[in-house]
Amino acid sequence: MRTITTLLVFFMTSVLIAQKTVNASEILKAIEKEENITISNATVVGILDLTYMDKALPNLPKRRRWWNNGGSNTVEKQIISKISFVNCVFKDDVLAYIPHEDSGYTFIANFEDDVTFRDCTFEGKSMFKYSDFEYNTDFSGSKFLEDTTFKYASFDRDITFKNTNFDEPATFKYAKFRKHVSFANSIFQETATFKYTEFNGGVSFNNVKFEEDLNIKYMEVSGEFDVKNMIVNYDIDSKYTKINGRSFNNYLFKK
Repeated sequence: MRTITTLLVFFMTSVLIAQKTVNASEILKAIEKEENITISNATVVGILDLTYMDKALPNLPKRRRWWNNGGSNTVEKQIISKISFVNCVFKDDVLAYIPHEDSGYTFIANFEDDVTFRDCTFEGKSMFKYSDFEYNTDFSGSKFLEDTTFKYASFDRDITFKNTNFDEPATFKYAKFRKHVSFANSIFQETATFKYTEFNGGVSFNNVKFEEDLNIKYMEVSGEFDVKNMIVNYDIDSKYTKINGRSFNNYLFKK
């Protein structure tokens, strides 16, 4: 596989440091050719639709005829490329999940190799609902300024959300983490939802600050459960939560 790479551009004649601008359309073309993506210190403009909905939609059967014959309304795109964005700004939406109202189809992107969005800023929506991350995944140090969801997402290998910042409500409802995941030092500015989330290899909320509510109802954790210095400013809904088979309060106060 070839690799598309861009580096920070310095204008030495002034104090201005300009970032390279990359069009989302060029990135999508490279991914479609199964090229690896390695982009750092760049601004990405345009919607990064990793589901390739616009290309898939014209070739799909009409929903009524298709679904009546037992077809599915879910269209999945398998991303073969290794993807790495470091210190990048996404000016528009990053979409691995699109529910298309007119057609009734739902478009999803899955990732078959490493995925890195480290120290990035998402200025638009970031949607990863239902996505499968089959290899190592890194969202550490990133800022999510608009709506974001990892609802029903599945993480099979190493995964980190250390030092992340969520400005809007963030949901990991029904997400599955098969290995240990760290949210250490992260900040959730609004409601954080981990309802029905499964942490099969443990989880760290060390030094995490939840500015509003924390919903961990029905959440299940096997392994380490690190909540040292965790702060929740409003309510915690921990009904039916299980930490290594014990209730949330029982685990905290009777270890």
